[in-house]
Amino acid sequence: MTATDSFHDFVDQLADALADGVGGAVDATGEEWAARLHFSRFHFDRMISSVAGEPPAAFRRRILLERAAYRMITTSAPLIDIAVEAGYGSHEAFTRAFTRAYGVAPAAWRRQPSQIRIAAPSGVHFHPPGSLRLPARPSRKVTAVQLMTAMVEHHVWLTGEMIRVAARLSDEQLDQRIGVDVDEDEQTIRSLLSRLVGQMGMWNAAMASREYDWSVEDHESLASMRARLAEEGPTYLGHVHDVVDREALDETFVDALCEPAEVFTYGGMIAHVLTFAAHRRTLVALALAKHGHEELGWGDPMRWVAEPPSLVE
Repeated sequence: MTATDSFHDFVDQLADALADGVGGAVDATGEEWAARLHFSRFHFDRMISSVAGEPPAAFRRRILLERAAYRMITTSAPLIDIAVEAGYGSHEAFTRAFTRAYGVAPAAWRRQPSQIRIAAPSGVHFHPPGSLRLPARPSRKVTAVQLMTAMVEHHVWLTGEMIRVAARLSDEQLDQRIGVDVDEDEQTIRSLLSRLVGQMGMWNAAMASREYDWSVEDHESLASMRARLAEEGPTYLGHVHDVVDREALDETFVDALCEPAEVFTYGGMIAHVLTFAAHRRTLVALALAKHGHEELGWGDPMRWVAEPPSLVE
């Protein structure tokens, strides 16, 4: 077994310990971790340090701090409870360690959270809600093609689930006509177009850790939409290109605009945008056709994906 294999075993066992919660292996000493992997403490420390670029104790403390940061933005647990979960015997000790790692005290960071990951040579980080993630190997990277495949698999699964649930309905309920307004918000061409632009603007703001001005979508003019789209569209597309080029669809970011703040993957965020945008675009396309403007058809991306735009009639 190589040092890398042993390191992966260490990471796997630490991930299992995190999933099990406080106590047990999470709180194990260095000697106990070495014995668990059948090494002396000296050889254990030397082996982990050679692969991870940091001693196992520092590696474990960093992971627990990252988990503590995640707990701070996703729960209302008192800081002292989170400190104990991270292995600190006092609030003061936790505050010192957290401040060294994140540059700001826990209470202040909780009010205005940022990235939960702490820079590390190994690239191994806490992965919400309770595991670890090794740097993706080329064969395990989530590519754009795999993302689309996953969306199709989800579509097939969800269709089956909808059919299963529909079996509970009467024939009258199954044949009842569905209106265009299917949620509480009034849906018009104006509001849907404004939200299509705003959805990109909202996520641009989230990824930049800044507030999004929802009031701009109140009866927004077409001129305002065009201006916003000229800014938000290329910015959002730039984020997508960057994530895909870096093969980083499985990386996470903190959305501090949520209440409470949440952690999302870039791939999940892109899938979310595509799903809800498709719904809104379809409603707009049908509404435009109803008014006699049918040149866009259903807004189907099939030919756009298959052929360069200049070749699409």
